[in-house]
Amino acid sequence: MSCTTHKSVPDLFSSMVFNDGVMRERLPKDVYKSLRKTIDNGKDLDITVANAVANAMKDWAVENGATHYTHWFQPMTGITAEKHDSFISPTADGRIIMEFSGKELIKGEPDASSFPSGGLRATFEARGYTAWDPTSYAFIKDHSLYIPTAFCSYGGEVLDKKTPLLRSMEALSTQAVRILRLFGDTTTKRVNTTVGPEQEYFLVDKKLYDQRPDLIFTGRTLFGARAPKGQELEDHYFGAIKPRIAAFMKELDEELWKLGILSKTKHNEVAPAQHELAPIFSTTNVATDHNQLTMEVMKNVAQRHGLVCLLHEKPFAGVNGSGKHNNWSISTDTGKNLFEPGKLPQENAQFLLFLAAVIKGVDEYQDLLRISVASAGNDHRLGANEAPPAIISIFLGDELTAILDAIETGTVYGGTLRVNMEIGVNVLPTFPKDTTDRNRTSPFAFTGNKFEFRSLGSQLNIACPNIMLNTILAEELKQFADELEGKEDFNGALNALIKRVIKEHKRIIFNGDGYADAWKLEAEKRGLTNLPTTVDALPHYTDAKNLKLFADHKIYTEIEMQSRQDIILETYSKTINIEALTASDMVKRDILPAVSAYVSELSNGVLTKKSISEDIPCKAELDIIKRLSGLQDCAYEKLSTLDNAVIGVREAGDDPIAVAAYYKDAVIPAMNELRAVVDEMETLVSSEYWPYPTYADLMYRV
Repeated sequence: MSCTTHKSVPDLFSSMVFNDGVMRERLPKDVYKSLRKTIDNGKDLDITVANAVANAMKDWAVENGATHYTHWFQPMTGITAEKHDSFISPTADGRIIMEFSGKELIKGEPDASSFPSGGLRATFEARGYTAWDPTSYAFIKDHSLYIPTAFCSYGGEVLDKKTPLLRSMEALSTQAVRILRLFGDTTTKRVNTTVGPEQEYFLVDKKLYDQRPDLIFTGRTLFGARAPKGQELEDHYFGAIKPRIAAFMKELDEELWKLGILSKTKHNEVAPAQHELAPIFSTTNVATDHNQLTMEVMKNVAQRHGLVCLLHEKPFAGVNGSGKHNNWSISTDTGKNLFEPGKLPQENAQFLLFLAAVIKGVDEYQDLLRISVASAGNDHRLGANEAPPAIISIFLGDELTAILDAIETGTVYGGTLRVNMEIGVNVLPTFPKDTTDRNRTSPFAFTGNKFEFRSLGSQLNIACPNIMLNTILAEELKQFADELEGKEDFNGALNALIKRVIKEHKRIIFNGDGYADAWKLEAEKRGLTNLPTTVDALPHYTDAKNLKLFADHKIYTEIEMQSRQDIILETYSKTINIEALTASDMVKRDILPAVSAYVSELSNGVLTKKSISEDIPCKAELDIIKRLSGLQDCAYEKLSTLDNAVIGVREAGDDPIAVAAYYKDAVIPAMNELRAVVDEMETLVSSEYWPYPTYADLMYRV
């Protein structure tokens, strides 16, 4: 349990982080200034400066109980990786000293052969490199100094999620600064994207978890009849937090605060046993590192409280799944939020141009945004229970939509302040914040000064969707800057551009119910993309326009994109295969024997009654015996179908798309049919005989 409760929160916060305050205190002034230039402007770090930083970092870490260091990186597994080396170095007299060099700080060499590479690396090509990311502060955890790093192959191919994220942030900054210069901003040097990822999760009792092979191997329940009570009374959402959960949340906050993570909000979510944590936003690169760290800490803290933290997107059927709301915005290095409407006409014209870039980008690259959240787990979640549909659209709210309509048509805006919408000439209205309701069925909603991308699954690494968002916006801003730079009549050109963008791309704006069948028909009429599953979406990743987008902004090469497409598809197929094997094993080894035992007990009871008297009624037992025996035979047939489907994947060949399509079309339906029969049997079998904790046990015994 946590032993830090005696410290105040300000004293606790960042106490395990080698942050700017620590660097300013411990580094010589010239070294600190040089390091700040590297962090702020991307300047190369001199080895003498690196040596000074490494020595100060090591001294601080050792003082705080660290004995090892690790280059902490994010391979394409979706989770983090680490290899620990101690600070010890031998001396001539047989003793040791604690050393850490600038070379060790800047570069590491982990084995790259066993990480997913999508064909970029062969098994025998083992060498890979990690490179220090000084924009994300080092921290101490479990007596090791963690150094956030990028990860690439011996040949320079990108093998991680951090490198392309940093590239996308740089690309967006470059193009956004070009736009700001057009509006007379000569002071901004850099534009940063910021993210505040809300994190949903479930907590279950560890003793019950340990009795569920499906939770252990797949993270979700492959079988389970619905509990008598689910979320229909809406009494769990924002409800009083149980003492056991409150103790977990308290320690979680303390552990996150020590690591400099801005954990702000905690509450019960909609489904029983579901909860949410929300941080204050930070720079996207740091937010990504912090979210990966948050998920790890959540799991570790839960274990200490006899709990297990479930981060699967849909651990329980029939109730809300867990998402990760990606609150994305862009701000200048002077502190101005570029998605925040202003009070002056020029500020609002600038806001409208950035808004137009988002609208155009989301419309043109709907497929990439859908791909960025694609996974086997998220396929179960999207489209119901407060998760947005697979069809990408933008929610702007009625007032902002009405303003855009007025701009497009050149008519008078009919809001509270009636004004002509000629951009840059006549007075624009003040855009008030939060004038519209929230739309929980929208994948991409404007919420005052940011966009909330709600489609992310709860265990997703947020780097991927933010790489997409940053790169898409960089492309649109580049096009806008190319068109507007050098125009004699800037206001006229700006007005014409925004009008054109609204007219050509307004189809992506939808403020209604994303769950309605009518929206699917309307979206099809508008020509919007509907990619219901990962297998439907992923083939579009390497479409020509997408390859060009990432190549033009130097985010990915074509071979790096192909590798990522293959990795996601292979992960999808492997996930379904593990689920199918687990389901088969559970039915064979536990469920069918349990049903047989219960039927035998009922049958023996009937025989006992009949031995006493033929007149004793046995209708209840006989009906249940008959129903269970029929369901048991049906389950056995469905089990055979599933097993044959798993074996049949060999016929799909080696193409990742074909293999994934086979799992979607053959294996998943077989699993679903088997589950339907098993779940019905669960409702008929005595709890004493059913081999696993039920939904009622898992969701209410916490």
